[in-house]
Amino acid sequence: MSSEGLHAPRERLSKETLAMHQAITSLMEELEATDWYRQRADDCDDAELKEILLHNMREEIEHAAMALEWLRRRNPDFDRQLRTYLFTEGDITRIEEAHD
Repeated sequence: MSSEGLHAPRERLSKETLAMHQAITSLMEELEATDWYRQRADDCDDAELKEILLHNMREEIEHAAMALEWLRRRNPDFDRQLRTYLFTEGDITRIEEAHD
């Protein structure tokens, strides 16, 4: 039987696949939390609470960045794509053409 979020039975998945799943799931959760905090901050009328919510949002961004870096270090496909697209200038959709 598959665990929640897994699309194949856990016992048929490698340890590497399970670790990648954990990292990807964590990344998704951190990005979702970032969105929640940003929305709450935008909706908040109390200036001090707004700053706390924005602080929390930035913490979630930090966590997302750490998970993304873990993925990049362990998966050549993530590494290649992130090296291609991150920290670039210009039209993002044209970067791939420059690498072909």
